[in-house]
Amino acid sequence: MRTAGDTGVPRQRNATPDRPRRTAPRPPDRRDRPGDRPGGVEARFRYWFDSTLARGTYALVGWLALACLAVVIPVSAALVWTDRQAPLTMGSKIAAVWRSTGQTMRLGGEVGPPLRVVLSVLLALVALFYVSTLVSLITAGITDRLIALRRGHSTVLESGHTVILGWSEQLPTVVSELVAANTVRRSGVVVVLADRDPAEMQEDLRADVGDTGRTRVVLRSGRPADPAALARVSPATAAAVVVLPRDAPDEDAEVVKALLALRAVVGEGREVPVVAAVRDDRYLAAARLAGGTGATVLEVDDVSARLLVQCARHPGLSLVHQELLDFAGDEFSTVRDPALTGRTFREAAAACPVSSAVGVSLANGELRLAPPATLRLADGDHLVVIARDTGSTRVEPVAVPYDPTALADAPPPRKRSPERLLLLGWNRRAGRIVEQLARSAPPGSALDVVAERRAATVAALRAADRAAGDGLTVLHRAGDPTLRESVETLDLAGYHGVIVLGPDRRPGQDDPDDRTLVTLLHLRARERATGVRVPVITEMVDDRNRLIAPVAPGADFVVSGKLIGLLMTQISQNPRLAAVFEELFRPDGHTIDLRPAGDFVRPGRRASFATVSEAASRQGACAIGYRSARRAGEHPHYGVRVNPPKAYGRTWSDADEVIVIASAAAAPPPPAVRQPPARTDTA
Repeated sequence: MRTAGDTGVPRQRNATPDRPRRTAPRPPDRRDRPGDRPGGVEARFRYWFDSTLARGTYALVGWLALACLAVVIPVSAALVWTDRQAPLTMGSKIAAVWRSTGQTMRLGGEVGPPLRVVLSVLLALVALFYVSTLVSLITAGITDRLIALRRGHSTVLESGHTVILGWSEQLPTVVSELVAANTVRRSGVVVVLADRDPAEMQEDLRADVGDTGRTRVVLRSGRPADPAALARVSPATAAAVVVLPRDAPDEDAEVVKALLALRAVVGEGREVPVVAAVRDDRYLAAARLAGGTGATVLEVDDVSARLLVQCARHPGLSLVHQELLDFAGDEFSTVRDPALTGRTFREAAAACPVSSAVGVSLANGELRLAPPATLRLADGDHLVVIARDTGSTRVEPVAVPYDPTALADAPPPRKRSPERLLLLGWNRRAGRIVEQLARSAPPGSALDVVAERRAATVAALRAADRAAGDGLTVLHRAGDPTLRESVETLDLAGYHGVIVLGPDRRPGQDDPDDRTLVTLLHLRARERATGVRVPVITEMVDDRNRLIAPVAPGADFVVSGKLIGLLMTQISQNPRLAAVFEELFRPDGHTIDLRPAGDFVRPGRRASFATVSEAASRQGACAIGYRSARRAGEHPHYGVRVNPPKAYGRTWSDADEVIVIASAAAAPPPPAVRQPPARTDTA
């Protein structure tokens, strides 16, 4: 119950009657908010102007006409009123202003009755509409043409050009080598078809290749597996087609489809030299079937593994491979000269003063590397030589003389002793490396593998160990080679060589060379701590990282992507060389070897290279160069010189090495090292 004076509001404690009561601040009215307040005159006019422009073409034309009239009419009036010969009456002056405005705006400018003025304006508007439409159509056509050119959708009308299909790490190498090959020609054209934007392709090639000189590079955008896109690069009239491998092995199906599309575009009746490459051996047979008889298909991982194994057994061999595969140096070529018919191989080799003969490509397609000296060349046979370029080989009627007194006695047969190698790291090519080592390793050899303990690695090592048999013992030491503790316990004195591998390249991950460089740092520190130098062969992805690698001078590097690009370019320019490289990379075929110079000439004697070549021929080998005793000042690349002239003479020492091509069965054993201590399996 309320009493008198009760207001129904609870009393506040310690209330002060005389103190004014607080009230909550009144929220501002929406009309008072700055963000909701209507804009001023300028803002409202701008909003209205923008709204009219958004209405379309008619609004744009109207505003354009108003803007022009706002300038033309006052200026025309000023010209009339300031003209001393202007008419005196107001009507005549207005007519003069109209005439000037009409001539400026192309509106006729007729004066007289209103109908005449209207008709003249109508005709002027029709003429203006016609001219503007014609200009817009021409502009649109030119713009579309430029856009099509930028997109790379126009057809290439060339013949004798080289077509490159795809985009991968090999592309800069292939283009650079084709540019180098074209330096001896008047001009050349290279056409690249890839599923990329042409502007991006041009920017990347400019950064990686630089000036292309006489070679013109044409870029076209499209999928190489699309016949319509492939037809735009005219592969049927090309001198060669190069199908680059994809960056990931699971994308090799695109290479197979590109080869199928190529056959569909070229036709079954025409043969175009094709060089392709895949990474996964599961697609190798399919790619060769898709390419047909005129295609050479390489397996990237297999070739890389073979190169690594050869370089591991013969330190310094990577420099020779680089020299032979690079167009900037001496390379393989084939020569067909009527003057060679009827000569023996020894006579033909001695008659080439500036080239090194290494084999014969018979007329039936058979290849004979380092053939018997008595093999007689027949009509249609090609002499396989190493020369500066294709046209530099000349055949002289008289052989280059040699010094028989400087010839060394033939060395006695050497028995290969067991070898021990160290493998640091693991990738998808490591299993191939173990397989290649097992095929050619002498009995009792061993391979120590330091890699992380992963299920795939352990399974691959067990499979490789079973496949190796008794010739090679594989020992797995679990550890990360990028960690110091995994390397500092190694006894380097017991190894003939070390192979360093990086991880596989995967999208979104770091550069594989980063881990490789860290491993080389630890290995280099271990060499300095123990005072033991061991030959090191390193696989790299980027050739630029080779320059910063922390290794001893003269260390070997195999930049697999670059070497594959060089190999594909060489075969594309001469398909006969495919059999040459296949024979050189086979474990049981012929090989490039480094042998002591004392096996061929007497140490301390000055002799010409013709004398060395004669001595090698008597031993069933072909001499193609030499490596001096680590005297880098005599020739670049740490003393390696390929294909010196036959008349070139020098004083040979025991430490010099002669580069020869010979049968792998006749290869000498690796250099002897101290016997390793007893091993303990820490797997």
